[in-house]
Amino acid sequence: MSRPMTEEDRWLFAEGRHDRAYEVMGAHLDEDGAWFRVWAPNARAVSVLTDGNGWTPGADALVSSNEGIWEGHVAGVGAGTTYKYAVRTDHGTLTKIDPFAFHNELPPDTASMVWDLSHEWGDEEWVSDRGTHLAHDAPVSIYELHLGSWRPGYPVPFRDLADPLISHLQTHGFSHIELLPVMEHPFYGSWGYQLTGYFAPTARYGRPQDFMFFVDSLHQAGIGVILDWVPSHFPTDDHALALFDGTSLYEHPDPRRGFQPEWGSMVFNYGRNEVRSFLRSSAHFWVDHYHVDGFRVDAVASMLYLDYSRKPGEWAPNEHGGNHHLEAISFLQDVNESIQTTHPGVKMIAEESTAFSGVTRSPMDGGLGFAWKWDMGWMNDTLDHFSREPVHRSHHQNELTFRSMYAGSEAFVLPLSHDEVVHGKGSLLGRMPGDDWQRYANLRLLLAYQWTLPGKKLLFMGGELGQPTEWDHEGSLPWELLEDARHRGISNLIADLNKLYRSEPALHEKDHDPGAFEFRLDDPAEGVLAWLRWGEPPRPVLIAMGTTPGPRTRSVSVPSNGAWVELLSTDAVRYGGAGVGNPGVVIASDGFLDVTIPPLGLVVLIPKE
Repeated sequence: MSRPMTEEDRWLFAEGRHDRAYEVMGAHLDEDGAWFRVWAPNARAVSVLTDGNGWTPGADALVSSNEGIWEGHVAGVGAGTTYKYAVRTDHGTLTKIDPFAFHNELPPDTASMVWDLSHEWGDEEWVSDRGTHLAHDAPVSIYELHLGSWRPGYPVPFRDLADPLISHLQTHGFSHIELLPVMEHPFYGSWGYQLTGYFAPTARYGRPQDFMFFVDSLHQAGIGVILDWVPSHFPTDDHALALFDGTSLYEHPDPRRGFQPEWGSMVFNYGRNEVRSFLRSSAHFWVDHYHVDGFRVDAVASMLYLDYSRKPGEWAPNEHGGNHHLEAISFLQDVNESIQTTHPGVKMIAEESTAFSGVTRSPMDGGLGFAWKWDMGWMNDTLDHFSREPVHRSHHQNELTFRSMYAGSEAFVLPLSHDEVVHGKGSLLGRMPGDDWQRYANLRLLLAYQWTLPGKKLLFMGGELGQPTEWDHEGSLPWELLEDARHRGISNLIADLNKLYRSEPALHEKDHDPGAFEFRLDDPAEGVLAWLRWGEPPRPVLIAMGTTPGPRTRSVSVPSNGAWVELLSTDAVRYGGAGVGNPGVVIASDGFLDVTIPPLGLVVLIPKE
């Protein structure tokens, strides 16, 4: 319901420090209609367009304040009323949606909708304890998905997706989902990365309360929800943020900073305080009203560097002559610190692809303040290695070992994301070389390698099925694959990897401690690697893998003699393999353990208690 806009609200908004501007900006219902407020400092006049006034400019005029905020009350407006703003400029009248709208018409229609966000939540237990599920020592396993193509029958409503998704996640043991952007976007093919509604879930899958039900259901089932959030750029669509009051308001006026040529989209003006309040409020809004547990912040590298994806002459240096975008860096530090202070259990995750220092370090120490950073270097090196014919891998084993040189420099998530299964790259299975047997064995090895390295886990939907073709957002996952034993094997492996990941402290507790990881065998000529992981209590876990088609028995240095037992072999029959491994117990003596490594396989062993 509506509340007055106080002097403190106005001051915070103008200072770039308002975290809940959505409480007063936009449309807010009261007993007689609704209050409307919109920031358009360079407009000559602003009015509200509705069915009630025949969409006539000037019929329901707003009044301007000193802060450039236009406001006024419109009687007779109720929940579900569609509206836009008529923004009169020196060059004509623009018709714009509400940047703070809580709901929108179903695309391709674009009008904003007045909405009441009330909902009876049942996830209090989860929310009160959410921080433990995303702690640095927790077994965080993220299932990334695109809602429109997860099930056949697009668009499947939020409410209809909840139960089958929960069942799938529980079967496979994922702790969290990460949703490709669910904020409103006009072009479905952008996958949500070209946002126009920073405060509205897309109407493609239902109403705001339907998305609340979706999140509430997942939380009550013990599954966290992370959203992709895009403060890096926005589309040029005439009805939305671009040239909102006839001037570069949300975007930087200099195209060398205000336009991103790689995506053909506008870049926010991070040095403008009101824009900072808008973006900060968007992040807080999804926590406050939708109870989300974290954000994966898209395209952080494009925010950090003024010359990102620009040729010489297409960018302007900062005040010190460098290429760092100082205002964007300051904004990221501010929003991360604000979220962490207000919502300590909520985590911010950076999709950042460069060697920028301190992404997960505190802003107090000069860092950006993210909880985690996607390890894009690991992803690229690993997929390059696994795409090679096994006969060539011995010359490139450094693609697997190089990560140990920097693994402790940041807190990392290991992603095999949607970006790796589109645009002609093929699926994960499709990248694997060799005959059918080798391809499936390679995929099982790749997934087990990811799950047993230090770092939180992220897998895009379809990876758990061994999808043979790349992702198509116009289709759906090929669920019929589970009728094939080879694909059921991949599904079984993911379930068992997540179970092992949760049950063995050494596999998740000290992800960011370089002393809790050590190589014990590195033999490029044979394509063999073995390493130890340590947790609390300090029971070690031994992982040994072979990247060639032949089985190996190798003597590996271990910290204790006596019996060791195998917890997992990727060549198990349950996964579609031939059953090569270490059944029963294996005895270590004189500090060495003879380990059988399956062809194109990985095994996990622990000392027997």
